[in-house]
Amino acid sequence: MDRRILLSTLWIFAVLNYLYADVMGFYKPGMIAEIMTGGVGGMTFTPLFLLIGAVLMETAIVMVLLSRILNYKWNRITNILAGIIHTLAVSASLFVGSLAWYYAFFATIEIITTLFIIRIAWKWKHKK
Repeated sequence: MDRRILLSTLWIFAVLNYLYADVMGFYKPGMIAEIMTGGVGGMTFTPLFLLIGAVLMETAIVMVLLSRILNYKWNRITNILAGIIHTLAVSASLFVGSLAWYYAFFATIEIITTLFIIRIAWKWKHKK
């Protein structure tokens, strides 16, 4: 399979898992009420917090496109860097607040996916 298509598809898979993990959180009793107060688990939703979240999510979304259109060198670099950033972010999120089983499940899948992205990009050899 073409590495560009594989990487793009893996980013789609990761984004869908990020989104659905968040959607599942709305089903937790009291979560929506807590969100309405402007924070969750002791974290306050400041404009900076929301901007960082938006940038992180957009990074994964844009990798769907960039994985298909960037040249070999920049494709490898951006996939490795974005994969590392997302692996670290999801890993760190496991230590914020109380850990729910559903979230641990999604986070495990997300981490495995981004580690796989890093591995594929790292081992990608340019065909001349």
